[in-house]
Amino acid sequence: MLAAATNNLLGEEIRRVQSEIDSVFDAILPIPDDTSARLVEAMRYAAIGGGKRVRPLLVCSTAALFGVSRDAALRAGAAIEAVHVYSLIHDDLPCMDNDDLRHGKPTLHKAYDEATAVLAGDALHALAFEILADDATSEDPFTRSELILTLGQASGMSGMAGGQMMDMVADEKGVVYDLQAITKLQQLKTGALLAAAVEMGAILGKVPPQARAHLRAYARDIGLAFQIADDLLDVEGDIEKAGKALRKDNEQGKQTFVTLMGVDQARDQARALVDQAVLRLASYGSEADILRALARFIVERDR
Repeated sequence: MLAAATNNLLGEEIRRVQSEIDSVFDAILPIPDDTSARLVEAMRYAAIGGGKRVRPLLVCSTAALFGVSRDAALRAGAAIEAVHVYSLIHDDLPCMDNDDLRHGKPTLHKAYDEATAVLAGDALHALAFEILADDATSEDPFTRSELILTLGQASGMSGMAGGQMMDMVADEKGVVYDLQAITKLQQLKTGALLAAAVEMGAILGKVPPQARAHLRAYARDIGLAFQIADDLLDVEGDIEKAGKALRKDNEQGKQTFVTLMGVDQARDQARALVDQAVLRLASYGSEADILRALARFIVERDR
């Protein structure tokens, strides 16, 4: 009964954040009456009306633990989502994963063209830091600076982009990753932005770095669980529900948590990581229920 109520609360919060982030992007990205209109239309196509919004939800839920205003949390959440969306646009390009479907609709380069997709991704990347640098996100310049640093580190060579490079190198003939290397790859490619989302919520709450250790550990656990769940979905998921191409890892001969551990062990590992993540939040009461429910949702989702 309690679990069902918590899941209902999470469902409501997911829908709320999805709607709110769409509204933020809608307000930030009005279509201009000039030759850049096509670029902004493409940015809106990719950023509005799709995705689970897990990263903004993590920002908002963490920030709420420390009494941060909803508007500030949503702006930070939109910034990290802009980076996530740009990464998906570029990942889908023919030179990367060459995908035709994203969130149940044609990928951006299919709906528009490759050059527009590249520019839309570039512009969303820049927009993320524009949002964080704006005093509408925080009046404290030190907070804004730390937000920018955190997102920059999580999205660059020491984070998401570095993980993507490791993934691309893995496609080269003769390169084989073991479990330790795959774990590092996914901590960078997927986990870095998830960790940044939690960190940014705490930064908005002015929590000192040394007092964020348990939150960073929570984020690290759910980041790995998230990727294991993705690997399981690629093997077992329903393409219509997922809204994107599946079975690609196996077709390309990629090493994943599933290929290295097997389906059952991978699923057990994901659940163990989630249990561990929930324990990281033991010092909080019901105010952290969304974060706990989100950890469970990560391994139970079907898309």
